[in-house]
Amino acid sequence: MAKGLQVMLRVKHLQRAIVATRCCHHGVKGKQRVMGIRREDYGSQWERRAPFNPSQVKSIVDQGVKVLVQPSNRRAYPMQDYETAGATIQEDLNEASLIVGVKQVPIPRLLPNKTYCFFSHTIKAQKENMPMLDAILEKNIRLVDYEKIVDEQGKRIVAFGKFAGIAGMINILHGLGLRLLALGHHTPFIHIAAAHNYRNSSMARQAVRDAGYEICLGLIPKSVGPMTFVVMGAGNVSQGALEVMEELPVQYVKPEDLREVAENGDHKKVYIAVVNRKDHIINKDGSPLDPLDYDKYPEKYTSVFSEKIAPWASCIVNGIFWDVNHPRFLSNMDTKQLLSEENSPKTDASAGCPRLPHRLLAISDITADPGGSIEFITDCTSIEAPFALYGADHKHQHFKNLRFSGDGVLVCSVDNMPAQLPREATDHFGEQFTPLIPELIKSDASKPLGEENFSMTVKDAIIASNGQLTSKYEYIAELREKKDSLDLPVSFDQSGRKVFILGSGNMAAPTVEYLTRDRSTYVTVGSEINSEIEALSSKYPNTMGVYLKVGRNNDQLEKFIKEHDVVMSLLPGHLHPLVAKLCIKHKKHMVTASYVSPEMKALQQDAFDAGITIMNEVGLDPGIDHLLAMECFDAIKERGGKIISYESWCGGLPAPEFSENALKYKFNWSPLTALSSLLRDAKFLRNGKEVYVPPGRVLDPSNIRQLNFLPGFNLEGLYNRDSTKYVFAYGIPTAHTVVRGTIRYKGFSAAARTFHEIGMIDNNPHPALSDQAPELTWRELLCLLNDKNIDCPQDELNEVIFNKVGQDEARFIGIKELDLLSDQVLHKLSSPMATFAYHLGQKLSYSEGERDLVIMRHQVGVENPDKSTGMEEVSLTIYGEPYGFSAMAKSVGYPTAIAARMLLDDEIHEKGVVIPFSKSIYRPMLNRLKAEDIRPSTRTSVSEA
Repeated sequence: MAKGLQVMLRVKHLQRAIVATRCCHHGVKGKQRVMGIRREDYGSQWERRAPFNPSQVKSIVDQGVKVLVQPSNRRAYPMQDYETAGATIQEDLNEASLIVGVKQVPIPRLLPNKTYCFFSHTIKAQKENMPMLDAILEKNIRLVDYEKIVDEQGKRIVAFGKFAGIAGMINILHGLGLRLLALGHHTPFIHIAAAHNYRNSSMARQAVRDAGYEICLGLIPKSVGPMTFVVMGAGNVSQGALEVMEELPVQYVKPEDLREVAENGDHKKVYIAVVNRKDHIINKDGSPLDPLDYDKYPEKYTSVFSEKIAPWASCIVNGIFWDVNHPRFLSNMDTKQLLSEENSPKTDASAGCPRLPHRLLAISDITADPGGSIEFITDCTSIEAPFALYGADHKHQHFKNLRFSGDGVLVCSVDNMPAQLPREATDHFGEQFTPLIPELIKSDASKPLGEENFSMTVKDAIIASNGQLTSKYEYIAELREKKDSLDLPVSFDQSGRKVFILGSGNMAAPTVEYLTRDRSTYVTVGSEINSEIEALSSKYPNTMGVYLKVGRNNDQLEKFIKEHDVVMSLLPGHLHPLVAKLCIKHKKHMVTASYVSPEMKALQQDAFDAGITIMNEVGLDPGIDHLLAMECFDAIKERGGKIISYESWCGGLPAPEFSENALKYKFNWSPLTALSSLLRDAKFLRNGKEVYVPPGRVLDPSNIRQLNFLPGFNLEGLYNRDSTKYVFAYGIPTAHTVVRGTIRYKGFSAAARTFHEIGMIDNNPHPALSDQAPELTWRELLCLLNDKNIDCPQDELNEVIFNKVGQDEARFIGIKELDLLSDQVLHKLSSPMATFAYHLGQKLSYSEGERDLVIMRHQVGVENPDKSTGMEEVSLTIYGEPYGFSAMAKSVGYPTAIAARMLLDDEIHEKGVVIPFSKSIYRPMLNRLKAEDIRPSTRTSVSEA
């Protein structure tokens, strides 16, 4: 059945395919050489480039090479054009010996024993790409990296640099217009849009030319003063930037003349200084640059850029790729001085026209090298959000929350700049790359590299072959080992207390913020997401980040656990036991917000014997719910009462004004985990009888509770896990009713049930969603999941789905609202549920300025000593901050941080695997949560005896 389905899926592509008839005899008689062109599936939606355009593919086909092109509707050139050029459009590239693309290849899509060409970003032992390099070695792949294809002078032959420069310059001119307007100055730059808004660079340059005409007319206010641009470097990147600048009324000046034109120049002109290394690099002994000596001993040199050039720049355009051994031209201390008021330009501002806070307005870091030659830039930006605003303290407004009127310097550091001009970039790149194909197509990855007859140009660009790094790149392993073995930075006071946090998601920020309020506490954040750990380490004091993939870098994981006092795991629950075992081995306390799993519970004796505390269930639910419940139970028992019932409902929701979607829900945690919970069973106690809800039945209408305790919120409840175990865990054996459940807005269960009925909440692998399967649209997947042919007509599919949801128009509209009936190509992730969860994460995530809330309600039935009965109600409602911490992040992050602080301060004496049920734990935690404005309200009602 699966094999038949695969055949059916490929028919739609193969019907259009052209069978290549030409043969080529490159060493193997009668065997045609085959090249594959990958679909770009790494990075953002903006990646529309390809290594060749259709006309270049035709020239390759005309040489007798069969060219396979993976189908994609995202490329700048349509598939039909490649097909007309003689390529075969098909998903499977196994026939190809040479596979080419632009960006990195996801590990599952790497085919063994092939020659690959792409930008691998591995030559600096970049941690995020080391797992891919490991897979390349393991799969005997020969890797050719475009970045290392150079001529005899070391100049890159195959590159997108020129178009990075063009796009980067257009973007920063656009940003300058917005920044100056926010500072109170209308300028001609305001009419220049971002690069991706233009059909091509010619249209963009016309907009720049129009702005230049207005500058000639004197439309840059005198209050802004002469605009001075500093362009770093003279390579392809800088040349592309200068091509754009040539459309303005430019005057080139020497770097040493910048001060004169900045102070006395003509505001009807734009001044440009092109800066090469001879202009700012000097020997530390004061002697001029010796280029040969500098190449050999860069550590002997320093940069005077910040003193001699930067103070007179309105905008810096960086086109120099930085090496870690070379001096930075802007350190953090340098920028602090540049962004001070004393560096404000001395212009004659007219009445009512504000002066600029400092001359340096913007930086276009086209190299997109965080922490590189411009030290304070710690994040790359993106095409959809290209700017960040960095202040003198080196902290920044993240581009998602950017306000152009804030303090600081505007930075554009997009890491895929050429993708904004995809056709021209493809044309230019392919023109450079095509002459190398006759040589590369002969590559046989199964042969020893020494037996291949490559030119030095190609040979020097081969990073890996035959399961090992080539001799020129063996240093990568050494550099990688050095990076992995880095100790804590010297700024970490070894007498301080140290906390190791595993995971860098939404919950990490409030945790780090709370812990680092105490300046004697140092925090290390371990994560495989570099951008998140860099953001945390740059924002909070005493904080550093390390790249770490738990389950893969276990030696490094153990090293950091050993060096810290408390370990906090904010990882998925299945990874906690691995971390816990290492904590036991090295006698380190541990904190998690997760439920105690059977695997964790099995570590009780080992943890006790080690004399450590493994504190679990200290998040929101489980966590704060335990603290509030135990406080209520103990108070009732202390006055002689009995608990006769207990119901607890808790949920994280979008604020009502942001809940208008098919699910009435948004995700600030894992959508896959949320969907998986809908397949679990549930058990609870009702009037002395156990009630069991089988797996997958929690969404049945008969199992949905209507919650009326906050009628303004229109809520419903879903039963959650096994509530009966809390009868003895909480010490309430007199309770005849014990229920725990999850809160959602009314309509959630009906929508979720709909998606279950049409097959989306199915965690079994589906052949149509495997890596090897062809591209698939949501409509096609829905056809397959509902027993229809893949090319089922839309009307027929609509009727099938409409009947499946009981002809409920609202439920049918919900399916359409989430694009499940559309021809949008989906991102395949093995099972329908994983694929759907990924889609929900993209579709129903929180947008800028949106807030969430957390609602918790305990209802505790009480029998008093006089036999009267009553109800104790404990309520908690927390709203998130639109541009700060979410409610969920606060209500999970703060209690876990408080528990960690208590362990650091030796306030928790219980050993082993612990849950916060004792007074000595829950009382101080609740008191400290109140200080964070997480405080419940209570109400008591009493009936007659």
